Amino acid sequence: MLILPPEWRQLWPDCDPFDALFALQGEEFRNMDGRRTLRFELLGRSYFAKLYSGLGWGRLLGSLLRLRRPPVSSASNEWLACQILARLGVETLKPVAYGERGRNPVTRQSFLITEELKPTISLEDFCRDWARQPPPVRLKRALITRLALISRTLHEQGINHRDYYLCHFLLQVADGATVDPADFHLYLIDLHRVQFRQRLPLRWRIKDLAGLYFSSLGMGLTVRDYCRFIRLYSALPLRQALRRQARLWRRVERRGVQLRRRFVRKYAPGLS
Repeated sequence: MLILPPEWRQLWPDCDPFDALFALQGEEFRNMDGRRTLRFELLGRSYFAKLYSGLGWGRLLGSLLRLRRPPVSSASNEWLACQILARLGVETLKPVAYGERGRNPVTRQSFLITEELKPTISLEDFCRDWARQPPPVRLKRALITRLALISRTLHEQGINHRDYYLCHFLLQVADGATVDPADFHLYLIDLHRVQFRQRLPLRWRIKDLAGLYFSSLGMGLTVRDYCRFIRLYSALPLRQALRRQARLWRRVERRGVQLRRRFVRKYAPGLS
């Protein structure tokens, strides 16, 4: 399968498009385990490329011997996720090219090219100083509302992200500009591990929500802020949500705190 803009095809009339794309050079963000991610420019525009060159026998056999599911080895999952999220009204990556060849996961090649989302900042960085410099209340409420509604939409549709942290939400904002609480764009990215089911099991719901909770700790959010998220995510009055879903929210809090402790122990032992 190969989906490519016509003007790109004209750039490589005598060259295999796969070879041309896998030879791209640019600002590299990852190059390991058969997956390479980079930012590049072409015809005056900037893009991100995710290039998969196959698992290799070592990784595949290692996963099988440990009785684990093999890592994602193709761009097809992210390509599908982009389309499904767009249909659901969740802002996300904007694909411009996609290709895949080969059936053997050890040697299969695939790629996904998306437009660079700019100007944007990760929600983790945007909210980093909130504990010391609280944001406008309307903006904080608007962002919490958007996160709750995105989360509810995904989970009601049987979709879980698996890396559901604030760093994987990009807020569109120019340098020095303010964000309008009534009109802003928030993109969910890093979709290569997204899973799709008819009905989402509790454990995967907990994993997503705990990741979001963990990445919000230390931001100065109040109990009222978390209650707002719970009410909107559950689509229930707060008391009913806390009564009917008590197990869910207890486990989300417990796992989020565990993630925080593990993070501090590993990366920032000086933090309290």
